[in-house]
Amino acid sequence: MSADVTTAVVETTALEAVYGTGDGVGPVDLRIEPGQSVLVLGPSGSGKSTLLRMLHGAVPLAVHAQVDGEVRVAGRSVAGTGIAGLADVVGVVGQDPESGVCLPDVLDEVAFPLENLAVDPALIGPAVRTALDRAGASGLAGRATAELSGGELQRVALAAAIAPSPRLLLLDEPTSMLDADGIDAVRHALDVVRRETGAACVLVEHRLDELAGDAGAAALPDRWIVLGKDGRVRHDVAVDALTVPVLRELVGEGCWLPLDLELRALLGEGGALSGGALPQGALLPSDYARKQPRSGPNDEVEAHIAGGDESLAARLLRELGRGDGGAWSRGALLPSRYARKQPDSGPNDGVETHIAGAGESLAARMLRELGRDVAPASDVAPVPAPDVAPHPAPSDAPTLRANALAVARGPRGRRREVLRGVDLELRPGTTTALVGANGSGKSTLLACLAGLDRPAAGSVEGPRAGLVFQNPEHQFTATTVRQEVAHGLPPDAAPRVEQALARFGLTRLADHNPYRLSGGQKRRLSLAAMLVHEHPFLLADEPGFGLDRHASVGVLRALRDAAAAGRGVLFSSHDLRAVAGYADRVLVLADGTLLADTTPLDLLRDEALLASAGLRPPALLRALACEVRDAQDLVGVLRAMDDTALALGVAA
Repeated sequence: MSADVTTAVVETTALEAVYGTGDGVGPVDLRIEPGQSVLVLGPSGSGKSTLLRMLHGAVPLAVHAQVDGEVRVAGRSVAGTGIAGLADVVGVVGQDPESGVCLPDVLDEVAFPLENLAVDPALIGPAVRTALDRAGASGLAGRATAELSGGELQRVALAAAIAPSPRLLLLDEPTSMLDADGIDAVRHALDVVRRETGAACVLVEHRLDELAGDAGAAALPDRWIVLGKDGRVRHDVAVDALTVPVLRELVGEGCWLPLDLELRALLGEGGALSGGALPQGALLPSDYARKQPRSGPNDEVEAHIAGGDESLAARLLRELGRGDGGAWSRGALLPSRYARKQPDSGPNDGVETHIAGAGESLAARMLRELGRDVAPASDVAPVPAPDVAPHPAPSDAPTLRANALAVARGPRGRRREVLRGVDLELRPGTTTALVGANGSGKSTLLACLAGLDRPAAGSVEGPRAGLVFQNPEHQFTATTVRQEVAHGLPPDAAPRVEQALARFGLTRLADHNPYRLSGGQKRRLSLAAMLVHEHPFLLADEPGFGLDRHASVGVLRALRDAAAAGRGVLFSSHDLRAVAGYADRVLVLADGTLLADTTPLDLLRDEALLASAGLRPPALLRALACEVRDAQDLVGVLRAMDDTALALGVAA
């Protein structure tokens, strides 16, 4: 059946889905034209993935739900055509790329959709190579899919989705496990496919700042569809029409935003976005700008910084940071009218009650000096400085050690080293981050430390550690959320189970099937189920995967609390902002080798180490690394921004 190229790519009418649990999404009325790019965002559990699945029939044809309304893709009724009947016009990258892998070889995997569409065999090879190149996955050709990391699988999944040149691309968090190069590849691939084929794209994504890069919101889809916690469409708006109240609502709901929009949400600039991206150099001191190359697309950004004036990042640090009393003003970015909305008591008092005053906020000054009008904002009462030091453990506390650890993968004759001679020691009371590019060996190292992967050489010494898997479903064993958290605990641990459910926002889902949760809910469940146990060491593989901002901050604080209670914590992450704000120590992996054992601030200031490891900090971290005096300054600013975002949620 040929596609009608004159009609809308997607049309929905009163489209609504309700699961047996009562959760759902809709009603949704959409019209998406050829070549249009749409971003779907909302808090975890708002129905974003369900909406994408309805657009290609997976809900209800593969995942049962009560669906009402109509959806048509390229003029075809999804209900009447079925999933297979849409394969020639729809490309899909699912939230869990591993679940979509069909074949053992990368080249065969990318060729598979072309073969299913009976493409001329002579054309398949070139199409596969082109797709791999666009997805930044050319180096994976010839690899076994079972050997790939989560991020590498995401690149392969993207290549397979774009290989047939579909008219509609549906992408569910395609950058969630990717490093900076992988995110660049996704952005490039989507631009090329839209330009050359006219395909429409519907994207669900949390990591908007990384996807946007230094260009800010201008690099993101120009149409945003915002779902609320109830699954209903709150906004369907052009990005250049986003107002400060809407941006504050998004932050309050837990949505991550690119830095330029995050600052507008926190600062209170009046009116619609009119100036495009916040200039990336605006946060940087002039001596840093002079180090930058003076040719290429960023000339305009770099050239505007001159003289010896105080940088905007310095003002951010000074006005948001510690005052004369050595305390932090965590809410300094919020206007005073938000303080009056805070409750007088409750579990979030530390976030809610510190906002007061009537002075101009630093963020407002930042935008004003960039030539933008801003609304008045507030000073705030100081709160205690953040605790950034590791919590010392007793001298006789056990440690977890890796000695000359080596791991190899692949069949004989094609084996490749995944880890080479890794030596490390984890100490109780310390939160350690593990960073590195895709395929650097992070997940393998965590599995070895947990005793789930046998090394080819070397040894692991110390108590058994608990591990939170990169894919939450791999650790589920029970049929309800409550049973999953309680698994392996004695009956008298019921109060601990209920506390864990409450802490991770799972109480209302306690009787639900773990496999029917959203991706973010599954991640929260996997963390709750491991933290409730009293392992002396806790290992977490990408704990922020699939989480909105509120849930991500909650998880990071839970890991910090575990360390404060004397447990050793090691978590892997591509989110350098999370690493800088919540880790005491950083282990840097590259090609299976431990390059460095350092601190977050030292890592951000070591350009050679960042380049060797394939790491690229976002603009905010680059700016702060130039300005802060010490780790306490860095952590204070980052956690203050998180606290302010949480306070917006309470005020909403």
